[in-house]
Amino acid sequence: MKKLFFATHNLDLGGIETALVTLANELSERGYDVTIGLEKREGVFLDRLNKKIKIVEYNTNNNKNIIFRKICNLWNRIKFIIEYKNKFDFSASFATYSLASSFMARIASKNSALWCHADYLSLYHGDRNKMTRFFENLHCKEFKHIIFVSNEGKNHFIESFPGMKEKVMVCNNMINGKRIEEKSKEAITEEVVLELAQKENPIFLNVGRHDELQKKLTRIIEASKKLKEEGFVFKVLLVGDGPDTKLYENLVIEYSLEDTILFLGRKKNPYPYFTISDCIILSSDYEGYPVVYLESFVLHKPIITTKVSDYEQVENGRGMVVEKDTQAIYMAMKEFIQNGYEIKNIFDYKRYNQEILQTLETIF
Repeated sequence: MKKLFFATHNLDLGGIETALVTLANELSERGYDVTIGLEKREGVFLDRLNKKIKIVEYNTNNNKNIIFRKICNLWNRIKFIIEYKNKFDFSASFATYSLASSFMARIASKNSALWCHADYLSLYHGDRNKMTRFFENLHCKEFKHIIFVSNEGKNHFIESFPGMKEKVMVCNNMINGKRIEEKSKEAITEEVVLELAQKENPIFLNVGRHDELQKKLTRIIEASKKLKEEGFVFKVLLVGDGPDTKLYENLVIEYSLEDTILFLGRKKNPYPYFTISDCIILSSDYEGYPVVYLESFVLHKPIITTKVSDYEQVENGRGMVVEKDTQAIYMAMKEFIQNGYEIKNIFDYKRYNQEILQTLETIF
């Protein structure tokens, strides 16, 4: 039985955490011995882990006293090395940003991987020096494998680290299609949302963190303003929250869109909202591999998306792909309101997952 180790920050609500729990559970069910290393043993996804999966804690000390902090962290590193050095057949730093996860993964196995969930050149707004320093701080050259979830991220990494080309590969995140289908059937409790579901007006849905720098939800809000001024009747549901929620709420009030755009907050189970919606909409400037793509594919919902990583999977008969600006979002929403969209390419999540497992098994 192969022993696998995945390191991350915690198991709170998020795309990386969702992907890890799905992967770990699938591997555990297939007979792998799976351990997850956490900086903090917390998060809403802890209770979703298969009971056979073990959890290891590796805490970092953040005391303001520098000497005390360094002594504590040194002792924690020594303890981890003594207990776990090369004890696993494969290890991965799944939270790319986490220095502690990088350390755990590099110690736990010689067969280690740095798992990258974004296009980091886009994340650093084209600043290649910042991107390079980010990966160097993670000791990327000490990993045996560098795994990206999109071709765009992989290609930009190779441009900065051409000598590591043979180590770099693409492996998409798995999707628990069966669970998504089951969870999508759960009841919605908000009366205002239930009332919307009874009407024939189109419903658009955005699910994600409210972060204007990346997600650019102002594009959806401004497009909605223009559509409403032209007399179109529709609704936009925003599931999620973040640092810019207040910005978006104020803009909706300024544009008198309170009866058009609804803020539903963060949802542990967003899938019932997919069910009552007609179209999923993504307005981001950049993404790694958008998990919302897979969720939409599984639930047979068309997507309007900007040209972020792997948008070709939407373009191939599953939705509309547009440029990264308000006018393009507006035109696509208008097209959908007037004519709808028929999905021509049905997604087979079982075959999709099997292809990913075959890729991973060659690494393990």
